[in-house]
Amino acid sequence: FICLIRSICWKSGGSDDARKRRSRTGRSKKEKDRDAAGAPSRSFLFGGMIAMIFDCHGTASAAWFAHHHKGLTLTKDTVIGRFITARLEIDFRAPTPMNEEITVTSHLEELGERKVIVTMEMAAAGALRAKARMVAVGVKDTM
Repeated sequence: FICLIRSICWKSGGSDDARKRRSRTGRSKKEKDRDAAGAPSRSFLFGGMIAMIFDCHGTASAAWFAHHHKGLTLTKDTVIGRFITARLEIDFRAPTPMNEEITVTSHLEELGERKVIVTMEMAAAGALRAKARMVAVGVKDTM
């Protein structure tokens, strides 16, 4: 299950022209990737945003894997089961740039009666940026 994400965040720092002007400064790449306090610059996704993407993609993947396992197909009228996050573990590998297309790929690790374990990878600009493992639980129809 693969998802492409485009322009998912607000880009800080003004217009494109302003960003282009700032990028022409004599600062090194290392300096450009850091703010004045030495933290990663605003051109990267924050960890909370990455967690939100994995959370959303993981529960949707769990629902699809469970639906597919039952031999069902998806149509525009399909009502698919809902899943919630029981556990989400994230391994941050490298800063994730905001201005690049992001691909999240999920794989089924385990499928139980109500529990689904999904592993995911986030890539951008041809590099692995983060990995995640989610335990998702199917929501009862009465909830």
